[in-house]
Amino acid sequence: MTRAAVLHPDIRTARDSRDPAHALDEAVALAAALPGLEVEWAEIVRLPRAQPGTLFGSGKIDEIGERLKADGIELVLIDGPVTPVQQRNLERAWKVKLLDRTGLILEIFSDRAATREGVLQVEMAALSYQRTRLVRAWTHLERQRGGLGFVGGPGETQIEADRRAIDEQLVRLRRQLDKVVRTRTLHRAARAKVPYPVVALVGYTNAGKSTLFNRLTGAEVMAKDMLFATLDPTMRAIRLPEGPEVILSDTVGFISDLPTELVAAFRATLEEVLEADLILHVRDIAHPETEEQKRDVEAILGDLGVVETTPRIEVWNKLDLLPAEDATAARATADRRPEVLAISALSGEGMADLTAGIARALEGERREEQLDLGFDDGRRRAWLFEKGVVLDEAQDEGGYHLRVRWSPRQAAQFRAMAH
Repeated sequence: MTRAAVLHPDIRTARDSRDPAHALDEAVALAAALPGLEVEWAEIVRLPRAQPGTLFGSGKIDEIGERLKADGIELVLIDGPVTPVQQRNLERAWKVKLLDRTGLILEIFSDRAATREGVLQVEMAALSYQRTRLVRAWTHLERQRGGLGFVGGPGETQIEADRRAIDEQLVRLRRQLDKVVRTRTLHRAARAKVPYPVVALVGYTNAGKSTLFNRLTGAEVMAKDMLFATLDPTMRAIRLPEGPEVILSDTVGFISDLPTELVAAFRATLEEVLEADLILHVRDIAHPETEEQKRDVEAILGDLGVVETTPRIEVWNKLDLLPAEDATAARATADRRPEVLAISALSGEGMADLTAGIARALEGERREEQLDLGFDDGRRRAWLFEKGVVLDEAQDEGGYHLRVRWSPRQAAQFRAMAH
């Protein structure tokens, strides 16, 4: 196990309104998500301002350095951005490996990515991040190496050569990723022919999306009390009681201050959200910063280009963790607001209301209708039975006479099949 310490720089001039204690808790949870790490201690470091070369002042660097040495710390995680120069100087002063927030999230992503696409996206994000930090290896650009003309020629600095190698690798990865994304696009086009609506679970990391996904589908998706437990979208078809068959998609958790290169890298992972017919925004309603988390999720959805016209249901999860009085208040609020449902994915409370709410949001009000089909219209008749909308059927020399109960969406799909 690698012994680690977590530091959260609390810079007083920052406009961040978040409680630094909660930010530190989140950073420790991030560290816990990385296997092989043992967090020995975590601390908020209050700073009047960030020092350009070292982040912390010299007195604080000495004080922290003594504690790191005494505790045998091998890795320091800094919950925030650290410039390449600051990283190099702190690593030298403390004689430890140092990761900033982006570096830590990248480590977790590379550990968790399961699909080919996820792995490629992580590699690209890691290379982009690494490219900005090449200064760490060289204190100046004087170091040169000779070489043949086609490799950059005499006078090319090592840092330029490294940058070019990274750029070439990025181009290769982009080509591979394009192939993978094209394959996924074909799969999505094939799925579009099966007219099942897509329901995407989104939410702040650790809000309980995977637990809810498992509850709804019976699937054994990794559902741990751990940040970023899910990285690649997991999809399952389920039939809702009293409702349609839907495709449920579990997605990577969002997090505050997610570095822009990671948002870009994971855009394709989150593309299921762009295609969704309904978004379930799962919130950890017991978290002290649930409102701030909600704002972060909505901001990222906006950045991804999710249109506001896509129907959304806010799912207030983890009722079981609230004090009884607060849970009662949350249920009462949800009763008054049709776009909010209060549940506990862990205990199963509120699941019937949730599935009914999903069906309502997707289908609108169902209505009965009489249909007359010829004997040569077997394909559409089979579709009606497959969708489970037929209430009864009679037959005479003119063909089939069916009474159906369906949603406006199903009616439109049925009529589109005639063309």
